[in-house]
Amino acid sequence: MAKTKTRWICQQCGFTSMRSLGRCTDCGGWSTLVEEITQEDDGSKKGFAARVSQLTTAVARGDSENRAQPLSEINTDESNRILTGLAGLDEVLGGGLVPGAVILIAGDPGIGKSTLLMQVAKNLSKSSRVLYITGEESAAQVRLRAERLDVRSDNVLVAAEQNVVNAADMLFTTDVQVAVVDSIQAVYHPEISSAAGSVSQVREGTQLLIHAAKAKNICTILVGHVTKDGTIAGPRVLEHMVDVVLQFEGERTRQLRVLRAIKNRFGSTTELALFAMAESGLVEVDNPSAMFLGDRLAKVGLKQAASGTAVIAGGEGSRSLLLEVQALTVSTGNPNVRRVVNGWDYNRLLQLLAVLEKRIGLSLSRLDVYVNIVGGLDFEDPGGDLGIAFAVATSFLDRSTDPGLVAVGEVGLTGEIRPVQNLGPRLKEAQRLGFNKAIVPKVNLPLQNAPSKMEIIGVDTLADALRAAIPGLEMGGPKK
Repeated sequence: MAKTKTRWICQQCGFTSMRSLGRCTDCGGWSTLVEEITQEDDGSKKGFAARVSQLTTAVARGDSENRAQPLSEINTDESNRILTGLAGLDEVLGGGLVPGAVILIAGDPGIGKSTLLMQVAKNLSKSSRVLYITGEESAAQVRLRAERLDVRSDNVLVAAEQNVVNAADMLFTTDVQVAVVDSIQAVYHPEISSAAGSVSQVREGTQLLIHAAKAKNICTILVGHVTKDGTIAGPRVLEHMVDVVLQFEGERTRQLRVLRAIKNRFGSTTELALFAMAESGLVEVDNPSAMFLGDRLAKVGLKQAASGTAVIAGGEGSRSLLLEVQALTVSTGNPNVRRVVNGWDYNRLLQLLAVLEKRIGLSLSRLDVYVNIVGGLDFEDPGGDLGIAFAVATSFLDRSTDPGLVAVGEVGLTGEIRPVQNLGPRLKEAQRLGFNKAIVPKVNLPLQNAPSKMEIIGVDTLADALRAAIPGLEMGGPKK
């Protein structure tokens, strides 16, 4: 007879304790330990565990590759990848879906995860069979969304199932090439007494699905929830168990959606895909820089731009993005000044403000400073330091820069301009959009295959960069 056992599990990190604790001793989270009652097997194989063991043994006996092999004999044919029909998604995945891979895609509620996967199922149904297991909706609700996206193929099989045992059994018994489980927090294991979405349920359910996917060589996509902090819900071990982790980001009030790879065993994690939400579903954005810059492109060619603005160029994998940054400095009578930033790292902004005050002589310590990356994209490339420094400095000085200027460079604590990667593609993208002048790190020059019609100015220090961007400006710092 099975024995019951009580334990307390942290819902953030998966730490297990035999007694209740107010604070997790592993991750430090308060009130995160939840009581779970589990049943220990008495030694006899019962339920799905026995079925999985039998099915796995049968599959393994018929699999000639289920043995230790020399590296030279292992098949690594890239042609086995399955193309999703969405070029951006294929690029993020490293070339398409890998048979037998387990992919976790997470994002905020309503961001478009189910819409994206239904569009993928539509494209795949032309040549493959897709199993769509939904734990949050009924089959009728899935069909309504499919009809809205014009998905009518019989190669898309839909099952409304919350029991992860039955879901894993479907992978063994259904002849499909790709499976979708929406979502991993909605399914439950019947032999675990805790509620669906708990650490134990997510961990054990994922393990069963991974086991079935690997045994049957089915590419399986799991939809995951996120916490209020934007991190993937469930134990951290969940991200280690799967092969690929994708983050689907964006704001529901904006059309733009960004798909990034956080982990990828089959490709790079530096690529991203951009989509726009339309009535017919998600549409890939072919020219994201033009979308982010908006009416800023119309100002290229004018004599001057508004003070407190600059254009930065970032390199996201093989894609180069141009973004407009806006800054505002305002005097305040409040002794506690404010530093507000959207789309940029807060601590990095504080570092830039300190450099501007110490090395350039701008008195920013008594001013409120607001910085915004226009378009809603979170920008993390250090190459944006120089442009943000331009925006803050021109707002403080009430001066302006050339509207056709783009700034690329990382700013060090001594005021030096440090080199950046992939400078050539960034400048080519800027020239394509009409920008004719760039201020870049001097150590990156000379540049091979530099844009021929663009004036490229190399600088060593932030003071040199500001003098080049704002002609006639006098400030502290060494002069040449």
